[in-house]
Amino acid sequence: MDRKEFINAKRIVFKFGTNILRGDDGYVSLPRVFSFIEDLSHLARQGKEVIVVTSGAVGLGKKRLGLDSTEGVALKQACAAIGQGKLMSIYETGFDTYGLVASQILLTEDDFSVRQRYLSLRTTLNKLLELGVVPIINQNDTVSTVEVHPQFEHMQVCFSDNDKLSALVASELDADLLVILSDVEGLYDENPKLNPNAKIIRKVDEVTDEIMALGTDASDGGRGGMRTKLKAARMVTRFGGKVLIANGKIPYVIKKIFDGEEIGTMFLPQTEGLSDKKRWIGYATNILGQIVVNNGAKKALLEQKSLLPIGVLDVIHDFNKGDVISILDEQHNEFARGIVNYNSESCKKVVGSHSDNIMQILGFKNYDAIITRDNITIL
Repeated sequence: MDRKEFINAKRIVFKFGTNILRGDDGYVSLPRVFSFIEDLSHLARQGKEVIVVTSGAVGLGKKRLGLDSTEGVALKQACAAIGQGKLMSIYETGFDTYGLVASQILLTEDDFSVRQRYLSLRTTLNKLLELGVVPIINQNDTVSTVEVHPQFEHMQVCFSDNDKLSALVASELDADLLVILSDVEGLYDENPKLNPNAKIIRKVDEVTDEIMALGTDASDGGRGGMRTKLKAARMVTRFGGKVLIANGKIPYVIKKIFDGEEIGTMFLPQTEGLSDKKRWIGYATNILGQIVVNNGAKKALLEQKSLLPIGVLDVIHDFNKGDVISILDEQHNEFARGIVNYNSESCKKVVGSHSDNIMQILGFKNYDAIITRDNITIL
């Protein structure tokens, strides 16, 4: 796929990281942000649908209060409350200059994890795009409680940074392209901070484990890093979308990208094409419970068969019927997720049992399988 074909996209999600929204002094870089808005407005006038996932609220609040750090959840939430209004006013003013309407959408983990809210969010976003509005999306740090509630200590949350959030938004909206703008040129074959001779990789056909190993952790001020960006790219390309990671500090970078200049790293779409439900099961839910299965059950699941109780070795943590749980192999590596047909207490009672004995053990029987194959996503 050449660059011209790659940038040929109708619905595009743009993710702006904290470090490209602010200057070296820590304050918001208005010239850079308004250059983004100008370029996005040009794309919108060309008939493209533009969605923005933005960081920056915590950083703006931190700077406004004159703080050196945001150590502690409460302080971070307070900074987000102060900075979010300022961040949104910048976007509203900028898009209004070009005759476009911007809308604010603040999201928590439950907006994706609860299926009904997930579908409602998709309906709202599609309506906004239909009306020609530019959705401005951010994580709602002010009210997110997952990090502080003790019952969530072992939870795998569906997103904890805006890289994953942008991927979830792109997935939910069937976006053609996700553009992640950060303070790095793209993906390198080695860490450029350690090796000045590291070479940028311009095209990635598939986000393999070898590609994932090239990821690094977040730079100062951000919560993501290349590793989280690669996870986002793996997710989006799996459902058939395209991803571009590029340096947002390049002047008029968005215009240059859509003029066909060779900027950043392209991640090509895969042909698997997961259904919306499979995407939701695999990537958009919070995970509380886990089930460990034997090698025979793992083989059957990889062959798209259901999970029967005879293949279960252990049940970890509490969960309810209808929850999405994690499926682990004998080495406790997660390889799948699925909607469970029984709660954790019932699952523990039928571990290793034949399906014909479920009625005798539990006194009731809803399904032969712990998880039916239509409700399983292989990761």
